[in-house]
Amino acid sequence: MSDDKVYHHPIEKLRDPKRLAFLETDKVVKYCLEGISPRTVLDVGTGSGIFAEAFFHLGLKVTGVDIQEPMLEAARIYVPGASFQLASSENLPFEENAFDLVFLGLLLHESEQPLKTLKESARVCTLRAAVLEWPYKEEGYGPPLKHRIEPEQLKGLAVSSGFSRVRTIPLKLLSLYLLDK
Repeated sequence: MSDDKVYHHPIEKLRDPKRLAFLETDKVVKYCLEGISPRTVLDVGTGSGIFAEAFFHLGLKVTGVDIQEPMLEAARIYVPGASFQLASSENLPFEENAFDLVFLGLLLHESEQPLKTLKESARVCTLRAAVLEWPYKEEGYGPPLKHRIEPEQLKGLAVSSGFSRVRTIPLKLLSLYLLDK
């Protein structure tokens, strides 16, 4: 038998232990919460709910949205105490200031309208949005460079969306941007 794991369902691949280590979930969540005391979190592009689950286990009230119903079905299994619904990042179905923290994990580079995504994030959050993204460099993994977001571009989009402060936290393989209101 080879070391290559055969995935029978895409959700299994998303939750592979190697991918979870790559995401540095615990470290990312810790940075997201640093200096603020949120009670509610919106996980935009939640996928199978990896980050929703981490926030939920810290006692936060978590809502997740995704554009793929199969992902939401998986998230509901992994995080039964959270709320999940079908929605796009460019049109969030929530009132202004509905969440303390908005988290976007490896989503912004996928958005057809990243400015609209960040404006929607700013509209529904009271304290901070956190954007986990690929670093802007050519690598042997992740999307090609042309599909990655330059840090200065992301900062410009954040300021144009109404965030007053942008901090960048380099991780082992990814970059985390904290956008404060």
